[in-house]
Amino acid sequence: MYFVTTNRPGYILFSMTPSERAAVGLTDKQTVHVLVRAAPAGSWAVVAEWSVNEFSHTELMAALHRAQEPAQPLGLLDFVPQRLRPKKAEDGK
Repeated sequence: MYFVTTNRPGYILFSMTPSERAAVGLTDKQTVHVLVRAAPAGSWAVVAEWSVNEFSHTELMAALHRAQEPAQPLGLLDFVPQRLRPKKAEDGK
């Protein structure tokens, strides 16, 4: 999979998936964000975040290099180490 890098305020790096339904961003505070499209149209919602020192945006993008874009945008989280994935609401945590 490839990423399309674009300029987005608040991010040093902002790269979207080919479908533009998900993105990986790096903030100026060295925080990695995984984002998905949200309502209203054109806005983004952060679905996961962690320090770049724990798992860099480059490591995530490299892990996705030979993968197909996931059918669902949240599928990007399958390539993030388990310890950094957000807890699911149904887990009650």
